[in-house]
Amino acid sequence: MHEPERGRYSRLPSDFNYLSNSTKMSLRKVGLALLTVSIIVSGTVTAMGQTAPAPGAVSLDSCRAMALNNNRQLRARSEAIKMTGYQKKEALAAYLPALDFEGGYMYNQKNIAIFGSDQLLPTKTFDPATQSYQFNIVKNPATGQPVLGPGNQPIPETVALIPKEAMTYNIHNVFGGAVTLTQPIFMGGKIVAMNRLTHYAEKLAQAARNAEAENVIYAVDAAYWQVVSLKAKKKLADSYVNLLDTLTRNVRLMVEQGVATPSDLLSVEVKLNSAQVDQTKVDNGLTLSRMALAQVCGLPVDTVFPLADEDADLTVQPSMAATTYNMQDVYDRRQDLRALQAGIDILHQKANVAKSEMMPSLALIGAYSFSNPNMFDGFRRRLDGAFSVGAVLRIPLWHWGGNYNKYRAARSMTTIARIELEDARRMVDLQVSQSAFRSREAVKTYQMTETNLRKADENLRQANLAFREGVMTTDNVMAAQTAWLKAHSEQIDAGIDMRLCDVYLSKVLGTLPYTREGE
Repeated sequence: MHEPERGRYSRLPSDFNYLSNSTKMSLRKVGLALLTVSIIVSGTVTAMGQTAPAPGAVSLDSCRAMALNNNRQLRARSEAIKMTGYQKKEALAAYLPALDFEGGYMYNQKNIAIFGSDQLLPTKTFDPATQSYQFNIVKNPATGQPVLGPGNQPIPETVALIPKEAMTYNIHNVFGGAVTLTQPIFMGGKIVAMNRLTHYAEKLAQAARNAEAENVIYAVDAAYWQVVSLKAKKKLADSYVNLLDTLTRNVRLMVEQGVATPSDLLSVEVKLNSAQVDQTKVDNGLTLSRMALAQVCGLPVDTVFPLADEDADLTVQPSMAATTYNMQDVYDRRQDLRALQAGIDILHQKANVAKSEMMPSLALIGAYSFSNPNMFDGFRRRLDGAFSVGAVLRIPLWHWGGNYNKYRAARSMTTIARIELEDARRMVDLQVSQSAFRSREAVKTYQMTETNLRKADENLRQANLAFREGVMTTDNVMAAQTAWLKAHSEQIDAGIDMRLCDVYLSKVLGTLPYTREGE
């Protein structure tokens, strides 16, 4: 609201002392009537914080709980935590043997022929002298040496005919498959790095969720106390309009009695209109602030619900913020710093993954392969198979520096992240110092408003007494009431500002009271 001006209620004529005693008495009666109304309204406004919370009123903690439960970003963050948990299990499975099955079917258009034509194969005869089989070849009777034919090859005496059709198989439909067992032995540290990476990814997701929760909590507190502040301002505005409305009626009566001028009445009416405009602004602001609170709580914007503190006593016992803090503890509690540290750890493990691409890898393999027709038994039409075991060794030799440069790039990204973390810590130092200073200043301001409020109350009391004695004009009484109104308004602002400063300081220190996931 705008600051009320002096002499807002009425102005007496400058020649008041020259009025008749009867006129002075009438004016005093009017002034006493105004005083009575002022005292009644003053008592009403002063006691506005003593009302018990309305039934079904929603507390600040309840608003926080609704916001945390209904916030879509938080639900997405929580789902991200679940996702990283599944990724951890996936990475852990890489340590264990993998069992796979592969099967297939193939249709062959043509028969499979081992030989392209009939084959003539040399025969053998058992030689008792050597106890072995010898090829039957043509020998020179004179020398006993083999007779060589084309290509300097011995000429067989007898041959065995193997027709092409004998080695031709009618295999049109082929069924085959294999069950393979693979056990990694050494993957260059890749499996270890991936498991650590998923661990840090989960910590990153948890820190991101908690940081988002802190933002939601602070937004709820700001919206909540904004509603409470405007509700108190509305009561002050309503009371002030009632005062001016009563004043207008009494000044109109004074004009009729000739102890006030039409100009005095017009001045009071202008002030009444201005106060009504301010009253409308406060009403509109209160409506908009309730919409903002409902939106932050995850409710429809048109949801209206009473707050536990909107009719409660807003006076608090202020506590001065500390001047120094253990910054290492602050660093450990700050969720944004935790997220940055988790990001550094992730990048470090990505560098290890890139490094593993330059290392040898070894795995054991076991398999059972089967087919129909059976390739292990002359392509008989029956399903059969065989076991096999082995090892696979992979040694990277030359990739034109691709793997090494990938590793160096990952290390550079890690260095950049560390630098950003150091910058973030310096910003946290500044935030803590500034927030603690603002919190202490808010306490001092609130204490000063309390002092001003006591002085304003005493000033109004003495002005009322002086007015009863006829030693003070209505201008002076209205000025005292205006000061009283300003003091109450400033105390409301200072009290709300002190609360919000405390909440923000808690946010900066990482001590906002809510349950953190994963801790």
